[in-house]
Amino acid sequence: MNAPLTARQAQKSAFEANKLAKHLRRAVGQAIADFNMIEAGDKVMVCLSGGKDSFALLDILLFLREHAPIDFDIVAVNLDQKQPGFPADVLPKYLREIGVPFHIEDEDTYSIVKRVIPEGKTTCSLCSRLRRGVLYRVAGELGATKIALGHHRDDILQTLFLNMFFGGKMKAMAPKLVSDDGRNVVVRPLAYCREADLEAWAEARVFPIIPCNLCGSQPNLQRQQVKQMLQDWDKRFPGRIESMFRSLGDVVPSHLLDAGLFDFAGLKATGIPDAEGDIAFDAPELATALPQVVGFQARED
Repeated sequence: MNAPLTARQAQKSAFEANKLAKHLRRAVGQAIADFNMIEAGDKVMVCLSGGKDSFALLDILLFLREHAPIDFDIVAVNLDQKQPGFPADVLPKYLREIGVPFHIEDEDTYSIVKRVIPEGKTTCSLCSRLRRGVLYRVAGELGATKIALGHHRDDILQTLFLNMFFGGKMKAMAPKLVSDDGRNVVVRPLAYCREADLEAWAEARVFPIIPCNLCGSQPNLQRQQVKQMLQDWDKRFPGRIESMFRSLGDVVPSHLLDAGLFDFAGLKATGIPDAEGDIAFDAPELATALPQVVGFQARED
């Protein structure tokens, strides 16, 4: 049993929680603005799984709804997949306490996944597909104009490396996209948020976390391996994760290999310098020294 906090410790804890709250709300607000995720009059369906990320998403969006310059509505939706031991009363109780409109959809996707996927094989792909189909249908029934998911910055980076390592594709998670059925807009307002910050926020807010018995019980997932790799890099090379994430918003097609994105076949010398030339790793002093060197060489010739 933890010893009670002293007055000084409690004050420090409250200060840190307030600082974290401001940081997360600012990050979510920035992501919403950058990608026009939520517009005036939207009804946002927040998919609440019972995990830390979706709890944080709902919590932050509720705050922003009260302070944002636009009006939008929120409805929380949970898909009860009938996992054995799932505490069905936890989410309704929590949502009633905070006064949020909600809908619980009962759909036994758990039995389908366990029947179709052999023991020891990854269940995530089928589980995710079944879940998406149900949530898209529910969004239409509730009149939701946006579907908000709780994927964060770390999820996006992990997906990038998963696609590169195992799919041979340069692809991450979109912050905003049209759903598979073409009838819904899906948004990820936590796109700029670090998982570590969301874990700290869940602890500070004492969310009633519900573990997943499907993906949560699979320790050898490829995603877990990639997550461990990124965490190791973050410890050994501080700042690398932030740099990699920024690169997703600063793509240079002319320096990749996709002929569908850049016209390599039609590329000709024009005499105009390439603004995206191979100077990314040059020392800063070369920016001023290089023109002088080039001029000197020209005179020598």
